[in-house]
Amino acid sequence: MGSQGGFGQSKEFLDLIKSIGEARSKAEEDRIVINEIETLKKRIIEPDIPKRKMKEYIIRLVYVEMLGHDASFGYIHAVKMTHDDNLHLKRTGYLAVTLFLNEDHDLIILIVNTIQKDLKSDNYLVVCAALNAVCKLINEETIPAVLPQVVELLGHSKEAVRKKAVMALHRFFQKSPSSVSHLVSNFRKRLCDNDPGVMGATLCPLYDLIAADVNSYKDLVVSFVSILKQVAERRLPKSYDYHQMPAPFIQIKLLKILALLGSSDKKASEQMYTIVGDIMRKSDSTSNIGNAILYECICCVSSIHPNPKVLESAAEAVAKFLKNDSHNLKYLGIDALGRLIKISAEIAEQHQLAVIDCLEDPDDTLKRKTFELLYKMTKPSNVEVIVDRMIDYMMSINDNHYKTEIASRCVELAEQFAPSNQWFIQTMNKVFEHAGDLVNLKVAHNLMRLIAEGFGEDDDTADTQLRSSAVESYLRIMGEPKLPSAFLQVICWVLGEYGTADGKYSASYITGKICDIAEAHSTDDMVKAYAVSALMKVYSFEIAAGRKVDMLPECESFIEELLASHSTDLQQRAYELQAVVGLDARAVENIMPMDASCEDIEVDRELSFLNGYVQESLNKGAQPYIPENARSGALTISNFRHEEQHGSSGHSLRFEAYELPKPSVPSRPSPVPPVFSTELVPVPEPTYHTEFHEAVAPKLSASGTGSSEIKLRLDGVQRKWGKQTYSSSSPSTSDSDTYKTQNGATQRDVPSSLSSKTRDLSYESRRQQEEINPEKQKLAASLFGGASKSEKRPAGAGHKASRPNSHNADKSHSEKTGPSDGGAAKASPQPPPDLLDLGEPTSISSATSVDPFKQLEGLLDLNEGTRAPDSSGDSATKAPDFMSLYGDTSFSGQNMMGTENLLSTAEFSHASDRNGHGTGSTVANSTQLSKGPNLKDALEKDALVRQMGVTPTSQNPNLFKDLLG
Repeated sequence: MGSQGGFGQSKEFLDLIKSIGEARSKAEEDRIVINEIETLKKRIIEPDIPKRKMKEYIIRLVYVEMLGHDASFGYIHAVKMTHDDNLHLKRTGYLAVTLFLNEDHDLIILIVNTIQKDLKSDNYLVVCAALNAVCKLINEETIPAVLPQVVELLGHSKEAVRKKAVMALHRFFQKSPSSVSHLVSNFRKRLCDNDPGVMGATLCPLYDLIAADVNSYKDLVVSFVSILKQVAERRLPKSYDYHQMPAPFIQIKLLKILALLGSSDKKASEQMYTIVGDIMRKSDSTSNIGNAILYECICCVSSIHPNPKVLESAAEAVAKFLKNDSHNLKYLGIDALGRLIKISAEIAEQHQLAVIDCLEDPDDTLKRKTFELLYKMTKPSNVEVIVDRMIDYMMSINDNHYKTEIASRCVELAEQFAPSNQWFIQTMNKVFEHAGDLVNLKVAHNLMRLIAEGFGEDDDTADTQLRSSAVESYLRIMGEPKLPSAFLQVICWVLGEYGTADGKYSASYITGKICDIAEAHSTDDMVKAYAVSALMKVYSFEIAAGRKVDMLPECESFIEELLASHSTDLQQRAYELQAVVGLDARAVENIMPMDASCEDIEVDRELSFLNGYVQESLNKGAQPYIPENARSGALTISNFRHEEQHGSSGHSLRFEAYELPKPSVPSRPSPVPPVFSTELVPVPEPTYHTEFHEAVAPKLSASGTGSSEIKLRLDGVQRKWGKQTYSSSSPSTSDSDTYKTQNGATQRDVPSSLSSKTRDLSYESRRQQEEINPEKQKLAASLFGGASKSEKRPAGAGHKASRPNSHNADKSHSEKTGPSDGGAAKASPQPPPDLLDLGEPTSISSATSVDPFKQLEGLLDLNEGTRAPDSSGDSATKAPDFMSLYGDTSFSGQNMMGTENLLSTAEFSHASDRNGHGTGSTVANSTQLSKGPNLKDALEKDALVRQMGVTPTSQNPNLFKDLLG
């Protein structure tokens, strides 16, 4: 190591600092630091390093980390240094670890014990170093380890320790508010501390607490006002002064707190007026810190309950800012003026020329702040000037982010304060033309809706003029290059709806222009979709008017191109266009009525017009409709997407071997008649069997409690594969009552968004200004003249009264009783099981585990079989077809039947058709089987399979396929 340099450091260390400072490039600096890292890696692992040298190495590691390089090889040495008894070494170690480590680092656990020991030290400097580390390194999990000691230090004799203890508690509150919620009273006590430093530190946690719950701290208003008064009267020591201002940072924090406590509270605000006014009068506007206090006073005045005298003082302070030559102070003045105009709009009129100067200032930041001010003070009398200024500024900038913000503000102001619809349309055209795709798509729908609704009055002439002017403007603009897609959609829609309405332009001319748009933007499917819909409207209006349709060659080629498009939407629109063109005038008039884009379309969601047809079909024996969410089959798209998003509730494909059937837990017996067979038991038929077999056995009760069927009991067989499904004991949670068919026809490309506003042009007399500059005076009169109070018009005030929404009618209609089912059950059926759910069985059997194949062997001894109960006594009733349950499903892992499959030994028939259209007939004697395979051979085949190590489950339809053919 070299000789000693200044401050007790080695010459090598000082040379390192000097070389880093003299580096001419980042590459040279990195080379120096990398060489230093290699040197430190070798020296820091040397044995018996003197503590003074190790301290220097740790400081050099700090420099390495500060310059963006990794010094993790030395972290553990910094942690070890915190354990040293020497004060300088300990403080160096704490400084290093607070810079090296974060609160989630693995080495934190090695520091907690050291911090706990140092917090109990008799040397207050060691305690302060530990408290500094607590603020940086203690996380939410380790707060309880040091919290009692930190609370105890609030009463320490040294003010520096008390101050750092308050800061540590504030940090704990920021990390975990619940951990210190019972210690809030300690902040109130420290507010009355004799040391101003401790009191000032307490203001920070109190500000956060007041911001979270203002009402709980209203009683402290008097205390805060008293403290602020003492600070303003210079009762604090001179050491707290900054640029001859008494404790300015304490004043700023107190003003922020008073602004929170006085908001919407007249009683509390009245206690603040005097001290705030005194501070504004005494503040020194020649220094930055004095201007900062003055600005904070203005912010406080704008937040508390207004007072005329205090507002006047605040307006004078704003005038000082705006008249200053410094751009920074002008920026403060514009921001403060924007706060005050929320209380009194007349304040802005006093500074109108200063605002105009800021608007024309070359400083871009100041100009943007001025536009924010103009945005806040916009009213119907000055909206045209302000929006035009904003559009001009938007055209001059290249920042897309700020251009998007300006465009959205122009749109918002135009929608709220537009004096006329013509001006609104022209403004929207400019915004679309210059902002491009940065404009929100909702703006396009708003514009289309405005054109469709017109002025909102019963003046058809004015509406026609509005639409004609829109058509003319769009025919003129459509030739401009690089128009955004949303604007092109608006143009196509307007030309389709109103291009030929006034008779000024022929259908051939309009359709040609529409095809030109589609050809120029052949890669945009949305534009082409709007274009073909516009062609359909134009041709439909021509046919309805009795005129002959002459399709231009370019239109024919465009439609032929869409007929072969990869987009099904474009294909459908093209085919619809061909179909509409071939219809007669009366049909076309009903399909595409003129100017019906704003008509309310009543949709009968219950399809009540089909009630007669449905009832007739049910009387002829047709099966009732089963809602999609109540069907047993493939998952619906919505269920599939839901499972994709939320997973399959832990049920996924398993790769374990088959398990033996588990014994089932006995449950309460079902109320069924006694059965003599020990293999098959009668089980009450679930509700959903009536849906599948209603045509076969229409006499069954829909509730399933009035009849029973002999069923194969497979409850003991464990399900191992696939996803969780429905069962008889836990029905599906999906409510079939909430299923609604989404059906109905809607006008395509019809705008539906916010309603537009009535545009009332109201200009008041303009104030005479002093002769300074005629142009500025005229601009100022445009911006600040007229009504002083800005009142935004309510949305949709000038629109046509919308027709009654069809939703109410639909709602009342849905409350009525639906069509009668005839003989169908009136009880609401339970949802059927989900055949795709192959999870654990949820049904509980009263019997012990029984091999299902032993049960099937009972089918061969049909002499002991019993007849199925026949409540109606009709021998001609068809037997439930067992194999028809599998007829419509493919025998795969996704379509497996649950344990509720019906198997009747009294009447058993085999389906000859695999698609579920069986030809089974009623069998009078259960001992006679006229059709079906040899069941004994099938059982022998299955026994051979089971000997090979395969244990079938009750959820495998292929099992029954092998058994029953």
